[in-house]
Amino acid sequence: MMEQLKAFLQEEDGIGVVEVILILVVLIALVAIFKDRITALVQDIFRSIDKEAGKIY
Repeated sequence: MMEQLKAFLQEEDGIGVVEVILILVVLIALVAIFKDRITALVQDIFRSIDKEAGKIY
């Protein structure tokens, strides 16, 4: 039992290249799908920051 557990732990290599590529593809697809919403959100955030920064002066 302990030998099998030890062999399993030694066999794990971590994240492979294929997994990283798949994660990147999913993230790029999500950005492409929600591009307009992300752009609007970022613009609203910067407008809010600009408006609040004007109150400091």
